[in-house]
Amino acid sequence: MINALGPQEWTAIWLSLQVALVATVAALPVAIWIAYVLARKSFTGRQLLNGVVHLPLVLPPVVTGYLLLVVFGQEGPLGGFLKDVFGISFAFRWTGAALAAAIMAFPLMVRAIRLGFEAVDPGLEDAAATLGASRWRIWRTVTLPLVVPGILAGAILGFAKALGEFGATITFVAAIPGQTQTIPTAIYGLLQVPGSEPAVLGLVTVSVILAMGALLVSEWLARRMAKRLGGK
Repeated sequence: MINALGPQEWTAIWLSLQVALVATVAALPVAIWIAYVLARKSFTGRQLLNGVVHLPLVLPPVVTGYLLLVVFGQEGPLGGFLKDVFGISFAFRWTGAALAAAIMAFPLMVRAIRLGFEAVDPGLEDAAATLGASRWRIWRTVTLPLVVPGILAGAILGFAKALGEFGATITFVAAIPGQTQTIPTAIYGLLQVPGSEPAVLGLVTVSVILAMGALLVSEWLARRMAKRLGGK
């Protein structure tokens, strides 16, 4: 099955890995911050923020892709600004695929990391504070080590989601071979070509292996976190 893959299909695989990695790394710091805010802070508009964060999960991906095209396209308000000032272009570029993947993966990352923050006993942080530890030291030595499994689980789930993103990606950056064509868009394109079933099956096999591997690692991290917090 995998032997049926040609240079164009392997290029799509490597591009998918690159897009998913960049999307995960770029979204992770913001996901950690938002997860912390939602888990620990009470403020007016908290539920609105929570709704906005999870909006990509319930919106049709094509709608998300269209909104990205409107906002980050070369004629869009942010897209035009970034191109004129920094020379950065997203529309119909692999960077746009990474942006679309990051936005679609962001809610899953926030949910996993938020659960990690909510599972931490605030009493441990209070005890460290009574011993004279600064807020930064408490974060570094108490909170972060306990939340790390949740952060890793969120990052892996986000990576898996970014790897399989299709609707927003094809709407925002199309499926240009060697430039923006990822595994899902390559599969979609091959399905339109008679006699391409072996290559499709090869790409599907690779996709299943990568996604299953990510899910198994995420599940292992979740169980490890539960054991650590349960004191087992």
